[in-house]
Amino acid sequence: MEKLIKEFDKGKKANVTKKATAKPIQAKTIKRLPAEKAPAKNKTVKPTATDQVLKILRGRKKGVDTSTIMAKTGFNQKKVWAILLRAHKTGKIKRIDRGVYVGA
Repeated sequence: MEKLIKEFDKGKKANVTKKATAKPIQAKTIKRLPAEKAPAKNKTVKPTATDQVLKILRGRKKGVDTSTIMAKTGFNQKKVWAILLRAHKTGKIKRIDRGVYVGA
């Protein structure tokens, strides 16, 4: 009888299996093709503020002062000064006198 009990106990131990551990799932990256570009629409492009100021400056050989630029464009003084400073630094315009500018 003892022999049978030992065999029975061996059978229980032999049938015991390890728990299966789940492997982490790696996310798959999906490569997407670039979207087809729609045909270009005929839109009128509004000139930038800098373009408007440069157009005024290029039309005058004697130069233009800031008050004239403000009157023609409708921009405030701070905006005009910022545009003129940036254009002067990039070499698009030249200073003739204090507050008077001409296109380069």
